[in-house]
Amino acid sequence: MSRTFLTQIRKRARVSFAGRIMARILRKLPLQNLAADTRGSEIAEAAAVLPVMFMVLLGIFWFGQAFRLYGTITRAAQDGARAGAAPYCTTCTSVNSNATNAVNAINSALLASHLDPGSVPALTTTPTFNACGTAPTSCQAVPGSNVCVQAPVQLYNTATQPGGAGVCGVAVTFQYPYQFWLPFTSLNNQQIMLTASARVRIETQ
Repeated sequence: MSRTFLTQIRKRARVSFAGRIMARILRKLPLQNLAADTRGSEIAEAAAVLPVMFMVLLGIFWFGQAFRLYGTITRAAQDGARAGAAPYCTTCTSVNSNATNAVNAINSALLASHLDPGSVPALTTTPTFNACGTAPTSCQAVPGSNVCVQAPVQLYNTATQPGGAGVCGVAVTFQYPYQFWLPFTSLNNQQIMLTASARVRIETQ
């Protein structure tokens, strides 16, 4: 054999031997353990963050439902106030009054929104208004309904202005229950009362 050929064999043997040593060293390094530790920390972070995100999303959903319900009953109160302020038949044989017309309109609006008019509770406090003339300002009773209809009452008073006078109208007020479901919070299974009110000036024929 020539000296050049033997030199090449020795170089290849040294390279092969060095490669085997490096492979053994790499196998002894804790790379797999490092990857496992990284995955473990990600799982721990997800376990800490995901419940918080879930609670936030749940809160957004339930508060959104409460806001939707508040808008629905407010529109129903506005419909009732407009119906109560419109002129009604004084010679009809059926029951016909500001309060009856207002309650009928409110019940129709609630039923159209899939809400139960029977769930409306009685008000604990009657809204305060100034009287128009000698008419009482208490809630007018309508059988089967807890909606408070006050008519005629002063919606606002302009008596302090030159030539001004109190503006008479119909005031409608009622509440509707709403129950939260928000686990691990003070709002969980808590029932709150959403209040809807509307005022409309009485129309004349």
